Amino acid sequence: MSDKKVKVTLVKSVIGTKQSHRATVRGLGLRRLHQTVELQDTPAVRGMITKVAYLVKCEA
Repeated sequence: MSDKKVKVTLVKSVIGTKQSHRATVRGLGLRRLHQTVELQDTPAVRGMITKVAYLVKCEA
């Protein structure tokens, strides 16, 4: 497994977004605005970040 981490921060509200995008944000472990989580850098996580790129900020 990769030991690399990626920090993801929710910077925009999910109110008014598609249900699937809200579910993706929750899947990343984000609940509140400006909350940051540290996740494994995997292709699945990268795909989720790409899907909701307009809502989150990503730091490698």
